[in-house]
Amino acid sequence: MKAISIIGPKNSGKTTLGLELTRHFKQMGLTVAAAKFSHHGFNWQDTDTTHYAEICDAVAGLGPDETFVHWTDHRFLPDILPLLTTDVLIVEGGKSLGYLPRVLCLRGDISDGTDWLVPELAIATYGENTLEGIPSFETIDALAETVLEKGFFLPGMDCKTCGRPDCKTLAADIVAGKATTKACLAMHNSIEVDINGAPLGMKPFVEDIISASIREMLRTLKGYSPGKATIKLDV
Repeated sequence: MKAISIIGPKNSGKTTLGLELTRHFKQMGLTVAAAKFSHHGFNWQDTDTTHYAEICDAVAGLGPDETFVHWTDHRFLPDILPLLTTDVLIVEGGKSLGYLPRVLCLRGDISDGTDWLVPELAIATYGENTLEGIPSFETIDALAETVLEKGFFLPGMDCKTCGRPDCKTLAADIVAGKATTKACLAMHNSIEVDINGAPLGMKPFVEDIISASIREMLRTLKGYSPGKATIKLDV
């Protein structure tokens, strides 16, 4: 899955940009999911999420008191990722998320500074304002190509097994071209687990426990021999 977040000041056009990208990817024949963050909750009427729902294959909303696809308590984005099994995930908002790259929507006033936008995670800017060192785009076609080329999603576990203090630092290194997603050992180890196509992150000590248990159980089965095993499981 290719994933980005759209971050920008209030009334900078984040939803407009997200909808334009969504329509473009759908015209390319790709499946698209959208996740919308809100500080105020959702009123379930004519809102941004309903506009996304008219186009997207799946839509999720994440607020302070509710999360939908619909739960009645707060959830985190990685928790619901297996339900958003699409080619592209567009996240609107979520400025505190450090485990995926972002497109900075820079229409309007940014006189209060840009540090809060965390530009080190930005793969692009869109709008009349630009930031030094970050590619700027004026057309959806060119921006969409960059999203497909550079979008990614880390597990957000901050397990430090990549040698960095958190996923945000690794994400910044990936955006800067200093690393790839393969540096995330929680996603690239001897066991690959996915739910509906969405990979699950796994800390090394969990991997060791699971792999040792499975190996010992497989050794008791007739026909066992060392090699690469494939296991399919409905959960």
